[in-house]
Amino acid sequence: MTRFTFLHAADLHLGSPLTGLAMKDESVARRFAAASREAFSDLVKQAIDQKVAFVLIAGDIYDGDWKDTAIGLFFNREVSRLTRAGIPLFLIKGNHDAESEITKAVTLPDGLIEFGTRRATTERLEPLKVAIHGRSFPERAATENYALTYPAPVPGWFNIGMLHTSLEGNAAHAVYAPCSIADLVNSGYDYWALGHIHEQAVLRREPWIVYSGNLQGRSVRECGPKGAMLVDVIDGRVSEVRPLIVDKARWLHVTVPIPDAPDEAALLTILREALQAPLSEARGRLTALRVTLTGESTLHGRLKARRATLSDEVQAYANHIHDDAWLEALKIATTEPRALPGGLADLGGLDPVTLLSGLEQDEEMRAKAAELVALVRSKMPINRSDDGLEDLDALLADARVLATARALGGAS
Repeated sequence: MTRFTFLHAADLHLGSPLTGLAMKDESVARRFAAASREAFSDLVKQAIDQKVAFVLIAGDIYDGDWKDTAIGLFFNREVSRLTRAGIPLFLIKGNHDAESEITKAVTLPDGLIEFGTRRATTERLEPLKVAIHGRSFPERAATENYALTYPAPVPGWFNIGMLHTSLEGNAAHAVYAPCSIADLVNSGYDYWALGHIHEQAVLRREPWIVYSGNLQGRSVRECGPKGAMLVDVIDGRVSEVRPLIVDKARWLHVTVPIPDAPDEAALLTILREALQAPLSEARGRLTALRVTLTGESTLHGRLKARRATLSDEVQAYANHIHDDAWLEALKIATTEPRALPGGLADLGGLDPVTLLSGLEQDEEMRAKAAELVALVRSKMPINRSDDGLEDLDALLADARVLATARALGGAS
């Protein structure tokens, strides 16, 4: 019986700055910036510890026009750890690698096989009877269907295709080397190691068509566990494909509907319940947390006015669960109730929401409101927080909600 395991990775994006990271603590921001390299180091360690037969990287080692050659030297050092352990690495260049200055400035180490850009070719591992077929991007804008040009499978061998592709399109990613699932199936290969899409996905079995996802989330659009795929092969057939999680900094985006929260105490209870599970799962690694509050709520105006204070409360609670979680942003995406729960007929047809909405847009009224806020702030003690008095729109929205509640209370 022939049995082996190989590792399929892609989209390392080494040196990529994490986007949208608004951390107040610069030391924490630096830890996030180093996460992609730490994840790759762990990937190499896992490959060695688990004695994989070979490693595949299906494109985008580097991040576009990043020019820091230290990143290339780091990659070479890590690959050398693999080759010293007797583990060959096969790679194709993706769209980001094609425009990278690093790929031109740093010589690749021995033991690494890079597929060329002119046409798809085949590399053979004789002892395992494995044929690996691949092609690198010659330039960023790869619009051809490369899959149709790949070599025929080697008869009686386990055939792997490596391709950096968007397939037939993905809303979150640009179109590169487009092809269909049918094109890949018709190749006659046993496993397609795909790159470019940053989510782990098994698109088909027998033949296996798999995206490994990226090693490390880089923004709030790339949430949850990240890593690579371990593929077990027995007698020329895939027996199992297993996620290998290696991310060192994780992004979480927790959306919390709050339509039933009557006050801030109830809101905090809802928030705690929503954060418990995702933060508990992320323990043990640096975590960036974004919280978005949604739904129609009578707290809408007050939430906007007290965002800073509420952010501190969310951060404090997050650290009760996970001591290395950092609130990246608190988004207030709530709205005021569109309809009032009755009682307006008793107000003589006057709708306080409509009336106050008009006043909010009246320049004279806004000017008077601003003067009043300035007066209130000038009368406050120096050591008293004026949190909530900076945003005139939030104050007016809060006033509208309070006026509506009082009007309805009086009518009843």
